[in-house]
Amino acid sequence: MSTETVDIGFDAGALKPRILHLGFGAFARAHPMVYLSEGLAKAGGDWGVVVARLNSGRAAMDELDEAGHRYHVAEADGEGVTLREIGVVTGTLHPARDGVAAIPALIATEAMSVILLTITEKGYCARSGGLDRGNAGIVADLAAPEAPGTAIGVIVEGLARRRAAGHGGLTVLSCDNQPENGHLTRAVILQFAEARDPALAAWIAETCTFPCSMVDRIVPAMTEESHALLEDMLGRPDPNGIVCEPFRQWVIEDAFAADRPPFAEGGAELVEDVRPFEEMKLRMLNGSHTMLACRGQIAGHVTVDNCMGDAALRGKARSLMLEEQAPTLSVPESVDLAAYAEALLTRFANPRLRHRLDQIASDTSQKMPQRLFAPALVHLQKDEDWPVTAEGIAAWIRLLCDGRGSADPRKEELDAAAKEADPVAAVLALPGLVPAELAAQPGFLPGVKAAFAALPETAAAE
Repeated sequence: MSTETVDIGFDAGALKPRILHLGFGAFARAHPMVYLSEGLAKAGGDWGVVVARLNSGRAAMDELDEAGHRYHVAEADGEGVTLREIGVVTGTLHPARDGVAAIPALIATEAMSVILLTITEKGYCARSGGLDRGNAGIVADLAAPEAPGTAIGVIVEGLARRRAAGHGGLTVLSCDNQPENGHLTRAVILQFAEARDPALAAWIAETCTFPCSMVDRIVPAMTEESHALLEDMLGRPDPNGIVCEPFRQWVIEDAFAADRPPFAEGGAELVEDVRPFEEMKLRMLNGSHTMLACRGQIAGHVTVDNCMGDAALRGKARSLMLEEQAPTLSVPESVDLAAYAEALLTRFANPRLRHRLDQIASDTSQKMPQRLFAPALVHLQKDEDWPVTAEGIAAWIRLLCDGRGSADPRKEELDAAAKEADPVAAVLALPGLVPAELAAQPGFLPGVKAAFAALPETAAAE
């Protein structure tokens, strides 16, 4: 097995707090921070990052401080490991430790230029493409906007302070797996700002930008085995380190409000339109991931690479990608979808990752619309078959019926619906879950019911 070590490659002492990253978890450490690190090594600059968590994660922020904001990313597969030291972080913030005003105050500083988001789908407090005004966090933030608890409230409060200080707008860049994530981010922020102060909303609309982006890198939760790999390579533990796959991709709409960090120099692609790349990844990678996460657990598997060792499940994943997902896409002629599918299957089989299915299956109600519901609608409108898509949806409902649904913001109502006499109909009838156009298709509910009936009654044990 080959090993390689990559040093920082730039003067970390020259960095200033010019980027804020909200939701600094494993993916953020292994994806945008790597691009920035590589870009600084090639192009230089003073683009430092202050990283923050809003709810959980205070201990992780403390650990990063104790390590001098340094950590390592191990890019590992069956062939070898590349170890990168990451030194782009200049500070950490957490409301429970630093006070609720600390993050908005940072946003208001003159040097701040970009806000990066990895807050997961539920962090946007959205419903039907706009702000969910009934969300408890949004209700609380609008009642007390200077003491926000949601990411949306925090950003708008920071922008309000920035406007009051006489500074210009900035770039808010979502790195979450949602269709047209920049448009959604803009919508929820402007609608929140409008409810608070129409003049503030107008200023944000005029001065700030919200580029869409597509991110791709498989970053599982850390395990004892992955911590041991880091310790073996470093000769000491790195509690802040991450183990991930070698592959990474970042496609960004070139729409920055002011200066642009050296993301492109670090390997990101700047394009006019992210949508073709976004839909390809959301459906072929994320859609098959969600199907495997649910169907694989029913088959008794624990990780994605387990599923790839199961010939039947590997075949289902390939069929989903090539026969049910790829035909719904419109991508540039240069993109080879068959090759992309085979590359994904190889990535899924990476024995180093041990990507847990229950981790992937978390927040599934927030993921279904873009990953499996959207392509199902395309096939139903064309009177085409969609068996694996239906099986993925049905497998999710089966897990709910078995009491094995993963963490989900709608867990209580999902669990209640799963106990009904007709759980498929009850779950799919939950408000705001299935898009109205799909729910109206006469073949949708029967298709999922047929797939549900064909599933094993109980899960196997691996």
